Amino acid sequence: MKRVLRKTPLSDKEGYMVDGPRIGALEAGGTKMVLAIGTREGKIFEREVMPTTEPAGIVSKMIAWFAEREIDALGVGAFGPTCVNPELPDYGKILSTPKQGWVNYDFLGALRAGLGVPIGYDTDVNAACLGEALFGSARGLKNVVYLTVGTGIGAGVLLGGKLLHGMLHPEAGHIPIEREKDDPLAMSVCQYHVSCLEGLASGPSIEKRWGLPASELDEKQEVWELEATYLAKALAVYVLCYSPQRIILGGGVMKQTQLFPLIRQKLLENLNGYINTAELSAIDSYVVSDGCSGNQGILGALALGLQSLDS
Repeated sequence: MKRVLRKTPLSDKEGYMVDGPRIGALEAGGTKMVLAIGTREGKIFEREVMPTTEPAGIVSKMIAWFAEREIDALGVGAFGPTCVNPELPDYGKILSTPKQGWVNYDFLGALRAGLGVPIGYDTDVNAACLGEALFGSARGLKNVVYLTVGTGIGAGVLLGGKLLHGMLHPEAGHIPIEREKDDPLAMSVCQYHVSCLEGLASGPSIEKRWGLPASELDEKQEVWELEATYLAKALAVYVLCYSPQRIILGGGVMKQTQLFPLIRQKLLENLNGYINTAELSAIDSYVVSDGCSGNQGILGALALGLQSLDS
């Protein structure tokens, strides 16, 4: 049956009326859920934030919020690991996670049953990557890596204009990274790996290593030299494996903007002239900060919702 879209237009804060489908967007993070309503052009009209609790306490509230606003489709960027392959029986389920009550939870199935609208589903970092490609620092590019460096480290990858999927989604935040010999951190903060990117370069690893959160270490050059060393090692791997046209770095740790020139320099040193491209020659515009004012995740989720509606 062909869906009949509502005709009641949306109204923004300035009073302008916009016709077209009403798209819900859900950025489902480990600590908070961001819900929004927007349009095909990426205009966000309403937003709500709810703390992430066990599914029994939060999912019904989110369904009610979107149902009350009569959305025509929903896009979801979910924390992982989660199954993003529609051909697998676990599609839309949250997989192994320390989050209470979420292991093997059929997140997509619950949203579909509660809302009865088309739903686009992917990881939160893949959604953020898509948001940057459509509305942010990688606008118009089809091959992009987005890395968020904060409480954890996650990566979204867009290749040929499509978000990368395979056996699972990219878990490039956990690639093995050789620990520096003079690193004062005795043990990785990752519970799975003794020497991975997240375990050595995430916000918690910085705090454990230096005794203070990243926001209080601005003037400590040795902090950012080491952090840039680890991040540049990872970026070299992404360059060699994904060949992105641009790399975007976001997340709380990357608010330390002194990191960017250090990372760019160390990335070129790691590549050591092996690759010569116009993009790498313009390194300042190749490794860049996010361009959506923190909205890349919700904008990417909005795009996922539109894709589900159009298909």
